[in-house]
Amino acid sequence: MDMDRIGQQARAAANVLRSLTSAAKDAALLGIADRLVAASSALKAENAKDLEAGRAKSLSAAMLDRLELNDKRIAAMADGLRAVAALPDPVGEILHQTVRPNGLRIAQIRQPIGVVGIIYESRPNVTADAAALCLKSGNACILRGGSEAIHSNVAIARIFVEGAVAAGVPEHAVQIVATTDRAAVGEMLKMDKHIDLIVPRGGKSLIARILDESRIPVVAHLDGICHTYVHRDADLAMAKAICHNAKLQRPGVCNAMETLLVHADAAQRFLPEMAAALRAGGCELRGCARTQALIECAPATEEDWITEYLDKILSIRVVDSLEDAIAHINRYGSHHSDAIVTESYSAAERFLDAVDSATVYVNASTRFTDGYEFGMGAEIGISTNKLHCRGPMALKELTTVKYVIRGSGQIRE
Repeated sequence: MDMDRIGQQARAAANVLRSLTSAAKDAALLGIADRLVAASSALKAENAKDLEAGRAKSLSAAMLDRLELNDKRIAAMADGLRAVAALPDPVGEILHQTVRPNGLRIAQIRQPIGVVGIIYESRPNVTADAAALCLKSGNACILRGGSEAIHSNVAIARIFVEGAVAAGVPEHAVQIVATTDRAAVGEMLKMDKHIDLIVPRGGKSLIARILDESRIPVVAHLDGICHTYVHRDADLAMAKAICHNAKLQRPGVCNAMETLLVHADAAQRFLPEMAAALRAGGCELRGCARTQALIECAPATEEDWITEYLDKILSIRVVDSLEDAIAHINRYGSHHSDAIVTESYSAAERFLDAVDSATVYVNASTRFTDGYEFGMGAEIGISTNKLHCRGPMALKELTTVKYVIRGSGQIRE
């Protein structure tokens, strides 16, 4: 593909998009949402090609689940677009303003970043979410999805572009790199004249490659090695429900629990029943020596504590204190999403303060780390960076700022 031409087209579209009215952007998103639902049958037919190829490649059940489009998920994509349309437009928001002693009026205002390149794997709904967020925030986007979802991604992008153009949005505001050639990724990462930001969303090898090769600033979506810690005073029925949901509600996603930590004082009362529930859901258990003394499970190795399984596998460790749990999370975690189940206010506040992660929870499942669940409409990924943004990345995170200064003839002496 002619990646340079794609970049030039994106830059031209971005120059128009930054001045597009909120009403025009919202009308486009609502129209695209209706088109996606109307095209459900066609989308599922294209998705079936990807699923068939995935089975032929022996993709895991969790990976196939990430890949699948059904009526419910297509409707959810459309609802995500409608939710983004309903949100306030961040472009033009005045963040700060002041009047200097010399009379200069200085304002800091949100602006689109420009052109955003999104490189992602597996989940075709990312195509719609990313395009919607970029459009609403006034950014042009270049999308490069994984080869395993090529038919689904191209179909979604085609419907999105048709709906956008029908509503008066520039034709190249959303472009998809419709090739499975991995060389296209390398070319994108060198397009610093055309692309202002790269957002990767995928496995370790993809992220590592992008961080190593990119000439463009990267907001990384790294591993989701998420923990739930059951404190000594936890409501064990609540803890069981939270842990079951965090691990098994959808194990192949980045905010699923990968390690369960249990205080030694609660372990004997909690683990046998919790283990039985997890096993009933088809989950393989791996545990430390103290865990093995309480339940039947395979031994957990040092590698298990740093593994994002994305599958029905869970590592379990018994710890002696809240501080031990915090130390484990900060050492082995990926700074994504971590939770404590406790009835103690002081323990909860200590956990929230000391755990160095993008999202931290008290008495709730880590599965809520999601732009839609946070009221952002959708998300482009979960940033584990500390600069430029952290956590779910949505509309405001796709903006930068400019300073606007109004004077009346001032000169600097």
